[in-house]
Amino acid sequence: MNDHYYSASPLSDHQYQTALWTYRGHDLKFKTDAGVFSKGEVDYGTQVLLKSLPESLTGRVLDLGCGWGAVGVSVAKIFPDAQVVMSDVNRRALDLARENARVNGVSAQILESDGLDNVDGDFDFILTNPPIRAGKQVIYRMFADSAQRLGETGQLFLVIRKQQGAESALRYLKTVFHQVDTVEKSSGFWVIRCQGGNQDGV
Repeated sequence: MNDHYYSASPLSDHQYQTALWTYRGHDLKFKTDAGVFSKGEVDYGTQVLLKSLPESLTGRVLDLGCGWGAVGVSVAKIFPDAQVVMSDVNRRALDLARENARVNGVSAQILESDGLDNVDGDFDFILTNPPIRAGKQVIYRMFADSAQRLGETGQLFLVIRKQQGAESALRYLKTVFHQVDTVEKSSGFWVIRCQGGNQDGV
C-alpha cells in the first residue's frame, strides 16, 4: 500500500503543524503531522460533524478512525462524563492523539485497530469521519461493524461529502440500520445519523 493517512506506518517525513479549534466555548490545541489526515487544521467535514452532535453525549463513545484526535478530544473536553475510546490503524496518528489528549487535559482510551477489530465492547455513540480514499469496501465494513456494536438506543454519526458517495452510502446504511437520517448538510458535506442495527442486513 502507498503511504496514505490510512497506512499503519506512514513513511513521509515529519512536518509538524499546530491546529487550533474552538468547540462549544472551549479552545483546543492539536499537534498534527504529515502522513495523517488533515495536517494543520480541523477539516471542514469534521467541524460539521462535531457541530451536529447532540447537546449531551453520555456512556461509551468511540471515535472510529480518530486520526490525530480532533473528534475524540473535542468530545472528551465537552462531555467529561463520557467514556471516550479512540481508534485508528495509523500509528503516527495514534501517537499524536495521545499527546493531544494529554495537552488538552482529557482522558481517553486510545487503541491501534483496523476498524473495530481490536476494539472491545458496545458503544452508546460511534462517531466517524471515515477514510473515503480507503475505498467503499473498507468504510462499508466500518459501518456494518458499527451496527453490531451499538446498544439498543446507540447512534452512529458520520460525515461524508456528496461528491464522494454520500447518496450511495445512505442507501447502504439503510440496509444495516433500522433508522437513518441526514441531520445536516453544509457545503456538500452530509452528516448522517444511524440507529438500530439491522442484523439481517449485515
